[in-house]
Amino acid sequence: MSDEELVSLQHALYDSRNPTRRWLHRTRRDWVSDAMRRFVRNGKRALEVGPGSGVYIPVLKSLCDSVTVTDCERAYLSAIERRYSSDPSVRIAIDDITRTKLPDETFDLILCTEVIEHISDSAAAIKNLYRLMKKSGVLVLSTPQRYSTLEITARLALSPALIWLTRMLYREPVLELGHINLMTEKTLRGQIKAAGLHIVDHHKGGLYLPGVAELFGAAGQRAAGWLEAKIRNTSCDGILWTQYYVLVRDSPESLRLDD
Repeated sequence: MSDEELVSLQHALYDSRNPTRRWLHRTRRDWVSDAMRRFVRNGKRALEVGPGSGVYIPVLKSLCDSVTVTDCERAYLSAIERRYSSDPSVRIAIDDITRTKLPDETFDLILCTEVIEHISDSAAAIKNLYRLMKKSGVLVLSTPQRYSTLEITARLALSPALIWLTRMLYREPVLELGHINLMTEKTLRGQIKAAGLHIVDHHKGGLYLPGVAELFGAAGQRAAGWLEAKIRNTSCDGILWTQYYVLVRDSPESLRLDD
């Protein structure tokens, strides 16, 4: 599969024919975009680690004068580099966040969404994200929860033995998730604290109901949305797909939340 096809496949998730799949990805995109807009205004430099299809680059450009986009693999960066080849405000760099060569205390805004689950040493990655932030900087971080219904189901549905059936059921491209480092909230919060970061906002969202999502279309998605609202902020919210954090280097009181 070419780099353009990989990026196109990721972008297509936001327009999936399956209502639940589409909703899961769009609500994540919207929460992350809204968090950046709420906490950052008139920034100088932004960094996105692991841009995927590049869906957040326009938001980053609207908030900061320049945007650096990095990945340790060229596959995704090549397509984005071609797309923004005539835009001097977007810089592309190959960089491993666990051994970053980017300069310290450079970025006003850092985005790292759906990346650390692909990195075995996420603690090192988070410590380096801290190091790259300006003292007044903001980090928006998201990653799947280890025991979410989606991740548990995906281990079976996307296994080599059954992925063909999943593709037939969805009638659109489906790839293995490649998640090697799924964390609980407790584990991730421990790594955030060890890095010296402070949480100023957090959220959990995205309920996948196996079978319901595939068989009941829009009604199944509405049921998932209704049940998600009931589960959130309870002892059961570990089954929601994604955990989100807005993080700063200084104390939370140093950052004012916009109305």
